[in-house]
Amino acid sequence: VQLQASGGGLVQPGGSLTLSCAASGFIFDWSAIGWFRQAPGKEREGVSCISRRESNTYYSDSVKGRFTISRDNAKNTVDLQMDNLKPEDTAVYYCSTGPPTWEYWGQGTQVTVSS
Repeated sequence: VQLQASGGGLVQPGGSLTLSCAASGFIFDWSAIGWFRQAPGKEREGVSCISRRESNTYYSDSVKGRFTISRDNAKNTVDLQMDNLKPEDTAVYYCSTGPPTWEYWGQGTQVTVSS
């Protein structure tokens, strides 16, 4: 199982970024995919996840209405569109699969929201 997160960077408050998770080594369209983040000195937290057929999505209260998760089963990718970013969104973002324990992780991508 391989998961590769990309798309992070430095953005000003109110700006947008799109993270992408590229997956391989498993049957992608059978698997839910989740996005998590970890800020310095804080525990990792769940941000969003999407079921295998896009019928169900989840957002944490802190990102609801600002982030949108989507998946392309033909390309084995899951995107996280992040709008109206806030400084408190600064963290390393990870994608994961293998719920409910979220067994598999990719390396993270840094998102920094700062003026």
